Amino acid sequence: MKYDKEKYKIWNYKSPVILHWIINPGLVINELILGQTIPKVMLIEREGKKPFYQRSLIPCPHCGTMHNGLKWSSQNKTAFKNWFGYYCDNCKEIIPVQRNLTSLIILILTFPIWGWFRKTLKQNWLAKQPDRYKNINLEIPEKKNSTKNWLKSGLFFGLFMYVSMIIIFPLIKGEEITQRNLLIGLPFWLIGGLGWGYMMKRWMNKKGKENKAHNNV
Repeated sequence: MKYDKEKYKIWNYKSPVILHWIINPGLVINELILGQTIPKVMLIEREGKKPFYQRSLIPCPHCGTMHNGLKWSSQNKTAFKNWFGYYCDNCKEIIPVQRNLTSLIILILTFPIWGWFRKTLKQNWLAKQPDRYKNINLEIPEKKNSTKNWLKSGLFFGLFMYVSMIIIFPLIKGEEITQRNLLIGLPFWLIGGLGWGYMMKRWMNKKGKENKAHNNV
């Protein structure tokens, strides 16, 4: 599909955000266990006073529908369980998502195990999707305590990464979990998580450029 580059920023595998999703090994848990994914193509409206999360669009390559990015969000309980992709509630097809490199390697290596059940798993997943999109809300409720929200989100992310990188990954690799790594990793990932939460707050609330036509009036 072709998109108006004057109207939209086009995010694909070349974009820093999606590239980070591809190469960060820590996101394998988000993708394979939680079913949190990111679309292969995302469009960001260049103009408008709306914050980033209200300017992001996810196009369906099958029917051409431009879905509001909020359709796949925590408030709609659709941010997770997207193992096979993003479900388009307009044409009932699947919008392709970008795969994390580590996840892809694991899926290839374990294909002899889960490959036998792939069609059944996908059919069962598809059958559950229509109900998930019956009460979609694209309105953003006013958040009374934004500081509390980004702190909570940052701490959760930091703890998640701490457990993943310091405990789970070493166990999978058969490496020793030392007291030194546990003590050093805790403040490192908590500070990193808070930094991520603050960055996401600034990013998600960033507004687009002023409408040119409006400025010329």
